Amino acid sequence: MKLRAAIATAAAVPLALGLAACGNDKPEANGDKPSSTSETPATPTAVATNTAPAKPAPVTRLNRVTFVPAMTTAIAKQKSWHTTGTMTVNGTPAMKMDGYQTTDPVAMSMEMSGAALQGKTGQVIVVKGTAYVSMPGLTPAGKFVKVKSGLDSQLSELVEGGDPTKIYKSFGSSMVNVKYVGVQTVQGQKLDRYDVTVNTAKALAAQGKKVPDGVPSTLTYSMFMDKAHLIRRMTFEMGPVAMVMDMTSYNKPVDISAPPASKIVSQ
Repeated sequence: MKLRAAIATAAAVPLALGLAACGNDKPEANGDKPSSTSETPATPTAVATNTAPAKPAPVTRLNRVTFVPAMTTAIAKQKSWHTTGTMTVNGTPAMKMDGYQTTDPVAMSMEMSGAALQGKTGQVIVVKGTAYVSMPGLTPAGKFVKVKSGLDSQLSELVEGGDPTKIYKSFGSSMVNVKYVGVQTVQGQKLDRYDVTVNTAKALAAQGKKVPDGVPSTLTYSMFMDKAHLIRRMTFEMGPVAMVMDMTSYNKPVDISAPPASKIVSQ
């Protein structure tokens, strides 16, 4: 496997993770429960008469205008998170991911495994603008290739993709629609689902990138948020490829460091 091919595989991972993190929008409280009412007896000995329950307060949902400002506020509070994900191709599992990201400093550590890697495990670590890539066919098991950003356009996307702030800034110019779908239960939690559609070309242009061949004109992300307005799951489909990612452990302490010199090999 050539270095470029290995990076191409790895680059898709943090880019997707960055997009997932962008969706930490901030809807208002759902207000689904009606307010309680009291029962007032006509006389001390009369049977109580139930009054009609008051209507619940109108629920304010995010829309195309309010989505980006709310998202910007929420993502600024998230300094770290744990992501697990599964990518399928034509319904068949192709890759599993498990890793952590931080925003200050920008860093990422992600393990990948599955059929896309011949059943083996790869890892990408991004620290201080430098990526360390360990991939079957590229490096010996447990060893990393060190590549600085700017040497390869795909690697540059790999490094920048670990910073969600670079992605969410593109939503303002690329957003086509935001639709509140409803409350759905995911892994035992009742979550608010929003379907967010973006113009792919505009989103990439805002990041200074070109549209790769085969990418659709629009892409819709389903984002599942808890009542604290944090993304707990994000899904999307692009042709035969589908991705499901779960985000947990927000703002928990995370230490991401570069591999020791003894594990770094030359290209």
